Amino acid sequence: MQVGAAPSDLPLSDTAIAVIGAVTVAVLLGLSAFFSSSEIAMFSLPPHRVDSLVGDGMPGAETLRDLKDDPHRLLVTILVGNNIVNIAMSSIATGLLAMYVSQSLAVFIATFGITALVLLFGESAPKSYAVENTESWALRIAKPLRFSEYLLLPLIVTFDYLTRQVNRVTGGRSEIESTYVTREEIRDIIETGERAGVLEEDEREMLQRIFRFTNTIAKEIMTPRLDMEAVPKNATIDEAIQTCVQSNHTRLPVYDDSLDNVLGIVHISDLVRDHTYGANDDVELDDLIEETLHVPESKNVDDLLAEMRENRMHMVIVIDEFGTTEGMVTMEDITEEIVGEILQSGEEEPIEVVDDRTAILKGEVN
Repeated sequence: MQVGAAPSDLPLSDTAIAVIGAVTVAVLLGLSAFFSSSEIAMFSLPPHRVDSLVGDGMPGAETLRDLKDDPHRLLVTILVGNNIVNIAMSSIATGLLAMYVSQSLAVFIATFGITALVLLFGESAPKSYAVENTESWALRIAKPLRFSEYLLLPLIVTFDYLTRQVNRVTGGRSEIESTYVTREEIRDIIETGERAGVLEEDEREMLQRIFRFTNTIAKEIMTPRLDMEAVPKNATIDEAIQTCVQSNHTRLPVYDDSLDNVLGIVHISDLVRDHTYGANDDVELDDLIEETLHVPESKNVDDLLAEMRENRMHMVIVIDEFGTTEGMVTMEDITEEIVGEILQSGEEEPIEVVDDRTAILKGEVN
């Protein structure tokens, strides 16, 4: 009596092989989509946002940060994994098709068929999804990517080293992304935001003024010497009050002999209080002077603002390299550099638009 072959020794039918091969190709196609979308999600998420996610305690955020700490190695991991699954997919598809058609035709069909599948389901669709769901997708794939790195570690270490050496020989850089966005990128975002309707024009202008603010110096925003309203130290309190009222200022510089020797600042509230309620008739203007700063005309406005706030001063005197008074800067001047012109009651616009091609403006307008 002939004993039948054991079930484990029975060869797989062509149909079973085709089914297993098709399932394997589908799994590899899913892995291709995983790696392709990972590249977009990982490198589209800015580092400062990753730090925020870690601070918020989001699941997967710390793994995400660890991966992005070495962007070169991260890219090698994604590319090695993606190429392995794509090559394996093409090889398996060719072997399956060779069971039914000639070898050359199998290669032809597999090449174009797998290319079409990868482009549609392994590249375009997953990358589009990653673009629209960058943050949530990056958090979900962080740990699987870390597992892929451990799984392919020998290959990743090898190719990571080789690509760094190639970069060194060709003069390239190993760094792939900057730590944070640049000023130019933020400016582009502001412009794009206005075009998309996210930002109003006045909001865009204010944000742009903030960028210009750090590059502005005192000379550019000061009230020139010729336009300064000031009083001599031997003026009476009544005369100082009258000058404040006529010039519509609440503070005035006080000088000795000339504007090149500014002693300090007087405030109209002190003048009026002493004039109205002062019990001592011997009080003179000189007694009400508050100290002020003398700053070089080249001083950065950003630093000047910090110094004025630290010293609680609302007006400073601007001098040149020889100590000559060039003008003065008030806290209002600095504020206007950010928010725009602040017009007081009865003050006219510096620019009057007549029509589309004509405008009337003061000669002092910068």
